[in-house]
Amino acid sequence: MSDLEFGLDTFGDVPEDDAGRPVSHAVAIRQVVEEAVLADDLGVDVIALGEHHRPEYSVSTPETVLAGIATRTSRIRLASGVTVLSSDDPVRVFQRFATVDALSNGRAEVILGRGSFTESFPLFGYDLRDYDVLFEEKIELFAKLLEEKPVTWSGSVRAPLENADVFPKTESGHLNTWVGVGGSPQSVVRTAHYGFPLMLAIIGGNPERFAPYIDLYRRAAEQFGTTAYPVGMHSPGFIADTDEQAKELFWPHYRVMRDRIGKLRGWPPIRREEFDSEVAQGSLYIGSPETVARRMAGAIRSLGVGRFDLIYTAGAQPVSARMRAVELYGSKVIPMVRDILAG
Repeated sequence: MSDLEFGLDTFGDVPEDDAGRPVSHAVAIRQVVEEAVLADDLGVDVIALGEHHRPEYSVSTPETVLAGIATRTSRIRLASGVTVLSSDDPVRVFQRFATVDALSNGRAEVILGRGSFTESFPLFGYDLRDYDVLFEEKIELFAKLLEEKPVTWSGSVRAPLENADVFPKTESGHLNTWVGVGGSPQSVVRTAHYGFPLMLAIIGGNPERFAPYIDLYRRAAEQFGTTAYPVGMHSPGFIADTDEQAKELFWPHYRVMRDRIGKLRGWPPIRREEFDSEVAQGSLYIGSPETVARRMAGAIRSLGVGRFDLIYTAGAQPVSARMRAVELYGSKVIPMVRDILAG
């Protein structure tokens, strides 16, 4: 599987410094840039930045940070993970990513999604009752914009366009575009309908339960006459020199983050036993390089995916620990996974 790709994802979680103090949002953003530079040096294929509008995250405009990363890197691809298209304007999204594409000599890619958090909807004046129609109409428009020709379009969620030409154009005439899906069959079918690559957000449970979605994507693409690209997956994890160190660095901050989300969604507080079970056999890839590589290789093999993105931040893990996790991922985990799958 020499064409297998590996990425790193982050939402710009605000980390702690080595004295245990939370850093500012500005420092957190600059820290993401440093981590991306290190990943580029180590040969990681993709850095993906997610969009959030909450105090514990620093990245609200992924493409702005990606533009900064573009000027300091030479080969790593620059992705969103995801761009919440429902509460954004497709024309502006295309323009911003085409600009990142120019700054990076063609390395930009956008991963479109509906968003698992909803803060952006009231923030930008959208009604959550329009959650489905917003994405349906905007992805239709975005697909037209990707042709990089004058666009005529009308819908109910924005002003119509009449023979509108959008600039800048990309040099290649093609902006890499994925759709991120969390587990909705309708979203999988929609992705196949537009002929986009599929990125599965597998953040809990046995990853093999997502195999039917991959099969659905391929069958739907065949029926629509579109291309079924190699599927990607992204899952959370953390790497340290030993299994115990990785778990103890990750757990306390992950618990805070998980329980904060749980309050919003009516979940009970997470117990340590649940966490340990998820690390052992679920979708948390936490441990030493050897442990994480073995578990990643198992998931890649069982699902047959072509790309694995590790969400390497989940809470306020210390800056130095985050840098070490990126270093171990690029220098040890990726080569080990390749060796396991080649064996």
